[in-house]
Amino acid sequence: MTKIDLPKYPTFHGYMSEKIQLNYITAASEKKLLPVDAHRMPEIVSLTAPSDQTKPIQFWQLYSVLGQDPIVGIVQRFYERVFADEAWFTSVFERVGDLGHHINTQASMWIDVMGGGPYYHGGEFRLSFHHTHNAMQLMNDKGAKRWSQLMLETLDASEDLLPHDPRVRRSINTFLSHFMTKYAEEFSFGDCNFFGETNPAFKKKINFLKMTEEAIQALSEVELREGLTDRGVDTSKYRDKNALVRKVLMM
Repeated sequence: MTKIDLPKYPTFHGYMSEKIQLNYITAASEKKLLPVDAHRMPEIVSLTAPSDQTKPIQFWQLYSVLGQDPIVGIVQRFYERVFADEAWFTSVFERVGDLGHHINTQASMWIDVMGGGPYYHGGEFRLSFHHTHNAMQLMNDKGAKRWSQLMLETLDASEDLLPHDPRVRRSINTFLSHFMTKYAEEFSFGDCNFFGETNPAFKKKINFLKMTEEAIQALSEVELREGLTDRGVDTSKYRDKNALVRKVLMM
């Protein structure tokens, strides 16, 4: 088990972080990516990423790993691509502000949601107002696909800004996919979640020694095998669920 010292940077909730965290946990629980009681699990709701590198980083924990500079760096590189793109796309951003304006506002929003503290004044109301007024021309299939493509290119070209921890890129992908899914539903455009691998389903560690016999029997065969495997047991020797249950009860 590989562990790293975290947090590297102090974390605080922002104007958006708690609400976005709750929204994501609710959606991820419905998709069985997180346990139904995830909102009560300290390692998930914490703003500090887990030191155990076998456990995923939730996107509101990213600041604890990255700090400010890499986040601003990625956003800056993205908007440099935006302002160098085709006129139909770039012009929408130019009407709102210059390159520096977009870097500052987008980086503030990312830092706020990722656990860096209250940076994005106005929170969700401000973000919604921006999309429905300033960026409405791009809140469609064509605009969303171009935005996502430029962001994908930016992330692929920004490995030098990220630590050598594959969990970080997956967490950023999860963050972007969550928001793009939200916008796709709100503005009725297609799926643009092609940023790459996202966080895997969270595996809740099973402690058989603290479970009743009834609770053990209620586990699925997959859960029994995973729990035994975590304890170093070769489950290939046990053909069915009954055999797995007997093995657990013998421990």
